[in-house]
Amino acid sequence: MTFDADTLRAWDAQHSWHPFTPMQQYLESDPVMIARADGVRLQDTDGNWYFDGTSSVWLNVHGHRVARIDDAIRAQLDQIAHSTMLGQANVPATVLARELVSIVPDGLTRAQFSDSGATAVEIAIKIAIQYFANQDRPEKRRILGFEHNYHGDTLGAMAVAPDALFHWPFIDMLPDHPRAPFPLRMDVPLVTPEMTCPGSAMEPIRTILEREHQQLAAIIIEPVQGAGGIRPAEPGTLRALRELCDSYDVLLIVDEVATGFGRTGWPFACTAEHMTPDLLCLGKGLTGGYLPVAATMATERIYETFLGPIDARRTLYHGHSYAGNQLGCAAALANLELCADLFPRVPKKVHHFTDAVRAFVEAPYAGQIRHRGMMLGIDVVADAHEGIPFHWSRRAGYAVADAARKRGLLVRPIGSTVILMPPLASTESELAEMTSILRGAFDDAAPTLEAWAKAEVATS
Repeated sequence: MTFDADTLRAWDAQHSWHPFTPMQQYLESDPVMIARADGVRLQDTDGNWYFDGTSSVWLNVHGHRVARIDDAIRAQLDQIAHSTMLGQANVPATVLARELVSIVPDGLTRAQFSDSGATAVEIAIKIAIQYFANQDRPEKRRILGFEHNYHGDTLGAMAVAPDALFHWPFIDMLPDHPRAPFPLRMDVPLVTPEMTCPGSAMEPIRTILEREHQQLAAIIIEPVQGAGGIRPAEPGTLRALRELCDSYDVLLIVDEVATGFGRTGWPFACTAEHMTPDLLCLGKGLTGGYLPVAATMATERIYETFLGPIDARRTLYHGHSYAGNQLGCAAALANLELCADLFPRVPKKVHHFTDAVRAFVEAPYAGQIRHRGMMLGIDVVADAHEGIPFHWSRRAGYAVADAARKRGLLVRPIGSTVILMPPLASTESELAEMTSILRGAFDDAAPTLEAWAKAEVATS
């Protein structure tokens, strides 16, 4: 069946409720409806082509319509589309678990599959708490997170990353978990193993551990805070946290849902620091951006505490209907084959991307620029010199995003932060074109931003 663009737009307006979208503003705008894709470009129902500047919200690795992944899904359809993993196994999920163990940091030996980054985090949090409960230490049930973090929108994930703006109706429902200042470092595009984290960055975390370690089950961290506005951690942070967690008998959860599979220039941010967390959360790029598969990786030490007779009640009673879905796992396996060739080439792409990022230093109304690997966040501010931001309700980033769309690039801001996160397989020329378009979009948006800025400065 085919439908004309006007009919589809009308149905969308009448029946759809889009995730993480202020619907009144959406309905008042001219939203994009994607019909097809090719490589790193998307086409809408009106025939317009755009660069996929956010990798379809940080998912896409190799571009769209990748023959190797397409063929793997078609071949799996000839076998079976889905069967449950509750109490039984399937072929692609079993092979995928084995392949993941071979590429993640040494010591992570077990994979529990789910269907999104939030569920991968939810599982990790529950594992961490029950790990201690299974050892008759139920008092260790709090999770230390970081300011500006984000781990998903399920209640457990929100609990370790509460946000008064997004989560205000639910704040009173969430457990009171502690949070520490995030050790931000913006000027290192590519982390290397010899880099170390300054001790001063760890002091606030050490202070909390000293005070609360007897109640803490785990620390959870994103190597680059994604929804927090692309905020990279100090190089060496993960290794420093590993040492602290070992000293205070606390587990370490690393959320690499956004940073995994090459996004920081390494297969995983953990790889760059030669460290192994107790629990590793994976999603987004796991299937190359094709299908919803996530994984929570655990060490054998943790897994073994969940073994025992039924009446010991050590089982992790958690699962998802589509966990280990065969089509998704087949896509993931094909993705990993392609990644084996892609990973060695990403650092060179990071260097080219870094050169292009310098153009934003002089962009009008561009404030702080944060960059790590193939992840870029640019704050749109009313006055960069005085540090005066736009009020969040202005949604200043969307002024730049709308201008970029007119030039042929789709980006999705987070409030006043414009994010560019192109597919890793983008060529040097495609990266140059995307950054050039976005730089021009700042110029195009300047008149609108100027009017808003005058109002912000006048009231500051």
